[in-house]
Amino acid sequence: MEIYSREDFLEIFNRNIIRQGAEELKNYLLSSDFFTAPASSRFHSAFEGGLCDHSVRTYYRLLKNVKMEYGENYQEVVSNETIAICALLHDLCKIDFYKIDYRNVKENGEWIKKPYYTKDELMPYGHGEKSVYIINGFIKLTREEAMAINWHMGGFDYRTKGGDQSISDAYSKYPLAILLHVSDLEATYIDEKRS
Repeated sequence: MEIYSREDFLEIFNRNIIRQGAEELKNYLLSSDFFTAPASSRFHSAFEGGLCDHSVRTYYRLLKNVKMEYGENYQEVVSNETIAICALLHDLCKIDFYKIDYRNVKENGEWIKKPYYTKDELMPYGHGEKSVYIINGFIKLTREEAMAINWHMGGFDYRTKGGDQSISDAYSKYPLAILLHVSDLEATYIDEKRS
């Protein structure tokens, strides 16, 4: 399986995201652990660079889903910039989120220290809403982009597990939110290596 790299991500970013503040946002990503962080601690793309790889996979899924939904003239409904922003940046909440720790594991009758990813939340702001907060510090999101990124976790979002019904309203008013959620799921469960 090909792993998408920092160069793949930056090529898509530079080609599509031209909004004011994009250069500052890119510099923030380059100075962070975004390109070396895992996408999860143990479920999907739990390897160095997994977050970048997952973001690019989500981009290709979202582009395909938007084209399927709206046809040849999809850009009249959803711009290439919006697709890139939503897919590439939906998981910025995972920057500086995972740390490497060690555990003792018995292999071939001997105990050895094995590295693993653990969570170390420095800014407990939620998931999708934290990504929106970070992005808005650099570029101004449209309401549709903010809704899509905010609710990209769908039923896995802890707010829905607590009984919040806002996701239903968001999905009915902003179809891009559904398309991003589905694209995120497809990238995670179909395209990526599961641990």
